[in-house]
Amino acid sequence: MYTPADLPETLPIFPLSGALLLPRGHLPLHIFEPRFLTMLDDALRSGSRLIGMIQPENEDEGAPLNKIGCAGRITSFRETQDRTYMITLTGVSRFILGKNEDGFQPYLRASVDWAEFARDLKGPERDPGLNRDTFLPLLARYFQAVEIESDWDSLKEAETEMLINVLAALSPFDAKDKQALLEARTLSRRREILVALMELAARGGTGKERLQ
Repeated sequence: MYTPADLPETLPIFPLSGALLLPRGHLPLHIFEPRFLTMLDDALRSGSRLIGMIQPENEDEGAPLNKIGCAGRITSFRETQDRTYMITLTGVSRFILGKNEDGFQPYLRASVDWAEFARDLKGPERDPGLNRDTFLPLLARYFQAVEIESDWDSLKEAETEMLINVLAALSPFDAKDKQALLEARTLSRRREILVALMELAARGGTGKERLQ
């Protein structure tokens, strides 16, 4: 369990569109670009082993980054035959992106502010408003619409935070929708956004109808 004192003032930043890491969630990554291999080596040598995941605002090359990301601790890694790495990040806390840090590293490093997301360090959240009797049938319709297969027994037994966050991370929403899920201030709000997106997909809606 992390405390605010454990969190560094700067982070290596990994910009990646469509990748959603949430506190206590897991994100597998294949690291192969030389600059990110250097970033991984540096992160493994650091005391925190943290990497900041963040999405660009759009798909254009050189697009500015969103202001809110999530830091993940490297909890597993293995080298592949072609000397790249498969790693897993476990989400620790969201952050607000600050100024870029000057240096000789080939990857982005920036100051971060953790204060707004202190709740992320306090353990799993609850969602008293979740009604599984209505949520699970909607989920079934959504999975059918987007052609996803699932282990229903595991879903029915999953803890509330894990259920909502896994669905948010693994569902094929676009980057803007995933950013909205990341920025949700509470688990209940994230579930509300998730439900709206699933309902839209289940009835064949498009991104133009995205929740504002």
